[in-house]
Amino acid sequence: MKHNIYVYIFIMAAVIYLIRLLPLTLIRKKITNRTLRSFLFYVPYVTLAVMTFPAILEATGSIWSGLAALIAGILLSYLGVSLFGVAVCSCAVVFIVELILKAF
Repeated sequence: MKHNIYVYIFIMAAVIYLIRLLPLTLIRKKITNRTLRSFLFYVPYVTLAVMTFPAILEATGSIWSGLAALIAGILLSYLGVSLFGVAVCSCAVVFIVELILKAF
């Protein structure tokens, strides 16, 4: 059975087009439901978190250094440190934890 890549591309394009087109054609009025508006407001943030969280844990040599950097980043951002400061401190935490793990 020969697979035609153009058929796959066409189906994928049609699905993506329908997903983007249907809300524009079906929903013409302003959405007044508070629950649905709240859901739609948080969708981009949840999507970004779902894509970023596993990468944080798997980007380092061990899951423990990634977890330590994640905890440090959350704590520092909660305390109001700038994004650059959080990034630098998280990198430093990964470096230190990796050195400690290599020592043992």
